[in-house]
Amino acid sequence: MADPTPVLDDLRAESDELDRLTAELGPEQWRLPTPAPGWTVAHQIAHLAWTDHSSVLAVTDQDAFAREVEKALAAPGDFVDNGAEEGAAKPPAQLLADWRAGRRALDEALRAAPAGARFPWYGPPMAVASMATARLMETWAHGLDVAEALGTVPVPTDRLRHIVRLGVRTRDFAFGVHGLPTPFEEFRVELRSPSGESWTYGPEDATDRVTGPALDFCLLVTQRAHRADLALRAEGADADRWLDVAQAFAGPPGAGRPPKGVAS
Repeated sequence: MADPTPVLDDLRAESDELDRLTAELGPEQWRLPTPAPGWTVAHQIAHLAWTDHSSVLAVTDQDAFAREVEKALAAPGDFVDNGAEEGAAKPPAQLLADWRAGRRALDEALRAAPAGARFPWYGPPMAVASMATARLMETWAHGLDVAEALGTVPVPTDRLRHIVRLGVRTRDFAFGVHGLPTPFEEFRVELRSPSGESWTYGPEDATDRVTGPALDFCLLVTQRAHRADLALRAEGADADRWLDVAQAFAGPPGAGRPPKGVAS
């Protein structure tokens, strides 16, 4: 069984980076709109704080988490936005404090979890590494939205390898959630990491292939950029279709982002 420590460490580092970006913001900056319709910078951080809280309950108090799931089922189209709205209404200092406390509690809970433990979630149960990877993905993706609102561009790091792995592993889910038949054969995925390494998945002789920058693949599977703006290349009909429907997050298909221009 793989040691979850590396992804837990990278989740902490990703969260700390976003914390540095938001720690000194003024009240007007917390109200800036982000690319997510209706969400300000405060909504983005509130969503992360809300999800961290849910994750802590899933790990430490499964009865309480079950009650959270019941609430979600009662308002399946609204519970995410409602959680963000409630948190965004708090004073920025309180929102930051709550987010930091939740992150710390989740980090401690996951590091203390017994080997092989699995925890309930809104989708399938999750192991420690899977939950940490999902939190890293969300932290990175929502951090991009915050950075765009603030007019900054984060420097990509090799922490993206966790999101890449999740994106590859959720291929069949992405096809299924769009009502498409699951491809029978594995794909070959060859991506260039921010540090220049080659990250590869799947058999070398696969007919269907996806190649390009790892950053672009992560932007695609988190739906932070339109395929037309990314330097990803697909060979094979199934791989080409995957780039149209890929998503590494649970739940129904997202609306995605409109194209800004065609990548060279």
